[in-house]
Amino acid sequence: MIKKYLIVVVGPTAIGKTALSIKIAEAFQSEIISCDSRQFFKEMSIGTAVPSETELASAKHHFIQNKSIFENYSVGDYEKEAVTKLDALFETSDFAVLVGGSGLYVNAVLKGFDAFPDIDSEIRFTLQEKYNSGGLLYLQNQFQETDPAYYQFLQETNPQTLQNPQRLMRFVEVGLGTGKPYSSFLNQEKAKRNFTPIIIGLEADREVLYGRINNRVDVMIQQGLIEEAQKLFAHKHLNALQTVGYRELFDYFDGKIPLDKAIEEIKKNTRNFAKRQLTWFKRTENVEWFDYQMNSKEIVDLIHSRKCQ
Repeated sequence: MIKKYLIVVVGPTAIGKTALSIKIAEAFQSEIISCDSRQFFKEMSIGTAVPSETELASAKHHFIQNKSIFENYSVGDYEKEAVTKLDALFETSDFAVLVGGSGLYVNAVLKGFDAFPDIDSEIRFTLQEKYNSGGLLYLQNQFQETDPAYYQFLQETNPQTLQNPQRLMRFVEVGLGTGKPYSSFLNQEKAKRNFTPIIIGLEADREVLYGRINNRVDVMIQQGLIEEAQKLFAHKHLNALQTVGYRELFDYFDGKIPLDKAIEEIKKNTRNFAKRQLTWFKRTENVEWFDYQMNSKEIVDLIHSRKCQ
C-alpha cells in the first residue's frame, strides 16, 4: 500500500512558515492547504499577512481568502472541507502540505474534531439574554463554574479565548445542556486519517521573533492596514474581526486611543499571540523543531528520511 504524507509546517506568526511551505511544496511537487484561520477571509488581506501574488503563484494554495467575514465558518466546517480537499489531492500525489499557526485547526485536520451532543436551542437563547444584560463577565463566571479546569488551562495558554463571547457561550451551553464540563468532550477517539503526518516546527530566539513581529507590523502599516481596517470598521462586531491588528485600530477609530498607541498595542498583542502559539505547538507531539534560518534543503532531507522509516 502506498503511503500518503501530510507535511505540516507550524510555528508562531512572522517566523517564515509561508516561505518554507512553498520550498517544501516545490520539492515534493505538492499543493498547500492553508491553516491560518484569519487568512480565510477575503476582506482581510494586509492585516492577516496573506501570501503575496508571487508566493501564491509559486505553489497552488487552498483556503486562502475563500470565505467572507459575513459567513459563519467554524473549525468543524474547516475540518470537513480540508479533509475533503486532502482526499482529492492524495488521488494524484503522495504528498500535501499543511501550513499555519492556528493550533486548533491543525489539530482538527490531524486528529478530527471533537463530537459534541446537540444542545437545546432554548439554552442558547437564555444565555444570549443573560449575556446581553450581564456582559462578558457573566459568561466568564459561568464558564469558570461549569468547567474550572479548562478555564484555568485557557487562562494560561490562550487568554484571548476568554474574551470571545461566542466561544464562551458555546462552552457554557454545553456545560449547562449536558451537566458535564465542556472539556469532558475533548480528546475523544478521533476519526481515522488516511495519511501520515510529518510535522515541522519553526522557532527563533525571543528577541529575534519579537523584532520580526514589530517589523511586520510596520510593513503592514506602510501597505495600508489603517485604510483596510477603516473599510471594515462598520462591521467591527463580526466574529472574524475580533482579532489582533483590527481591534486596536477600531479603538483608534472610536477615539479611545491615539494612533501611535494603537500601533504599539498591535505589536504587543501580536507578540503575546506568538507566545501562545509557541506554547500550543510545544505541547504538540512529534514536532521536529528547526531554527527559522535553517536551510530548507536540510528540512526536505529530514522529511525524506521520515518517509523512508
